Amino acid sequence: MSEQFEYSVFTSVRPTALALLRECDPVAKASATQRFHERLLSGDTTLDAAAHILDPLDLPGRPATPELVAPSSLKRRSMQSDAGRAVLLHALAHIEFNAINLALDAVWRFPAMPDAFYHDWFKVAAEEARHFSLLSARLAEFGHQYGDFPAHDGLWEMAERTRGDVLARMALVPRTLEARGLDASPPIRRRLAQAGDHASAAILDVILHDEIGHVLIGNHWFRHLCSESGADPHTTYAQLAEQYHAPKLRGPFNFEARRDAGFDEAELRALAGLDDIGSIPTAPISQ
Repeated sequence: MSEQFEYSVFTSVRPTALALLRECDPVAKASATQRFHERLLSGDTTLDAAAHILDPLDLPGRPATPELVAPSSLKRRSMQSDAGRAVLLHALAHIEFNAINLALDAVWRFPAMPDAFYHDWFKVAAEEARHFSLLSARLAEFGHQYGDFPAHDGLWEMAERTRGDVLARMALVPRTLEARGLDASPPIRRRLAQAGDHASAAILDVILHDEIGHVLIGNHWFRHLCSESGADPHTTYAQLAEQYHAPKLRGPFNFEARRDAGFDEAELRALAGLDDIGSIPTAPISQ
C-alpha cells in the first residue's frame, strides 16, 4: 500500500486495522489511522468481531529505514546538543511507530473479544499515531526525518512471541513494555527541560498522559481475561513473563503513573522491592 491508497473505502474495523498495519509509509499509516478512528467514533463502521482473518506474512508494514540493529549497538548521546536531541526524538518516534503497529495488531488479530476491546485498541492506535506525528514534526525542526538513525525492534519482537495468545499480549506488551515508558518519561523530560528544549518536553507531557490510559486499557483487559478463566492475575503474570522471556523489571519506577494506570497495591509493593535504593514511592503503598 502507499500514501495514495484510499482507506476511506474500508468500513469493517478489523480488516481495516490489518490494512493499516501492512501500510509501509509511516506518515500514511499515522494519518489514516487517526482518520479511521474518527469514523469508528461516528458509527460509520462495522466490527466483525467474530471473523477469523488469515495472517499475512508481510507484517508489520514499515519503511526501508531505519536500519534495525541490536539495542547494545545504539549509543547514548548528550541532550545538550541538537544532534543528541535529534537522536532521542528519533528513538521516541520509532517507539511510537511500533506502538501504532502493536495496537492495530491487537485489533485485527484476536477474534471474539467484546466490542469494547476493539474500540479501546483502535483508540490507542490513533493516539500513538498522534504521538508519532508530533515527534516527526519536532524532528523535522532539527533537520531530520524518521528513518535517519538506526533503531531496534524489541517491541515488535514481543508482539511476534505473543501472536497466538491474547492474554500474554495484554500481560507483556501494554503492562510490561509500554509501562516501562511510564518510568522512563519523567527523567527524559527533565533532561530536555534542563537543556532548554521545552517544545520537546511538552510533547513528552502529552505522551505520558496518554500512555497512562493505554497501560490502564492493557491492565483492564488482562484482568478481564484472567477473571473469565478464573486465573489469579499475579500468578498468571509471573508465569507468562517467564514463559515468554519478558525483560526483567528494574527501577526507578514511576509509582504515581503506574497506580493511575491500574497497577494494584500488591504489584506496586513488588516493584518497590526491585527499586533503586533510596527511591521512594510518590504515595504510600499500603501493607
